[in-house]
Amino acid sequence: MPVHWLQAQFVFACWSAFRLIPVETATEIVARTVRNLGPLLPRHRTGMRNLALAFPEKSKPERRRILSLMWDNLARTAVEYIHLETLFDYDPDNPDAGRIDVVGAEIFKKLIAEGKPSIIFTGHFANWELLPVCAKSYGLDIASLYRMPNNPFVAKRILEIRSKVMGALIASGPGAVFKLMAVLDQGGRIGLLVDQKFRSRSRLMIPFFGHAAKTNPLIGKLAREYDCPVHGARVIRLPKGRFRLEITDEITLPRDEEGRIDTKEAVVTITQMIEDWIREHPEQWLWIHRRWAS
Repeated sequence: MPVHWLQAQFVFACWSAFRLIPVETATEIVARTVRNLGPLLPRHRTGMRNLALAFPEKSKPERRRILSLMWDNLARTAVEYIHLETLFDYDPDNPDAGRIDVVGAEIFKKLIAEGKPSIIFTGHFANWELLPVCAKSYGLDIASLYRMPNNPFVAKRILEIRSKVMGALIASGPGAVFKLMAVLDQGGRIGLLVDQKFRSRSRLMIPFFGHAAKTNPLIGKLAREYDCPVHGARVIRLPKGRFRLEITDEITLPRDEEGRIDTKEAVVTITQMIEDWIREHPEQWLWIHRRWAS
């Protein structure tokens, strides 16, 4: 615990310092530093192995470039976190005024009007934290499943930041699935990150960039149980500190002979969408997860 406290004080000191300068300046400083430090970290080797699996046709210099830009994106995301309250400056009544461009805004309005349970999935693209902030700006409350940081002091502070600008937050772990189901039972909406490795015995082995990956079946199970609309969403980082947020129309998921959504095939469909998005902007996805490791 003392180590966690000391780590947290260092993190909080950095946050305080970067709050004093414009977000554009802060992100440039940190991104430049992390681009140089990232290749020295063990996670960099994990990223290079992942890229070799996903893009065997690319040369090592090409993969190094992708990973360097990934470190850049991750650094910017970390700094943007502490500016989250002001970073998202999108005004639905004046959509061209700020740094955020929203594609599919009418879908947020439709989900509110329908008042039915629904599931929105995404992955670790660009600054993925902007999605629930965007939903709340439209008055659409989404209960998002998230993983608590290992440091309890940092976790508490992050929860405070998120709670100001997002909908309900559900920490992953025992009981989380029942909380998500309770939201859907009440006609609410939930948000899920679906691109990480899943170690549980209930995992599915799903093709991902041509290799079997341990994948969480949760979204397929919930879609089957509630037969509710499922939408994909992603964030794309644009030049000059801008972002494009996209939400898809309702996705048609495969069904079995009984007419119910097929759990595994639904997860296959969604995983393929995640792969397609990554291929468009590989430098904006988080390659340092051990996605294919045994």
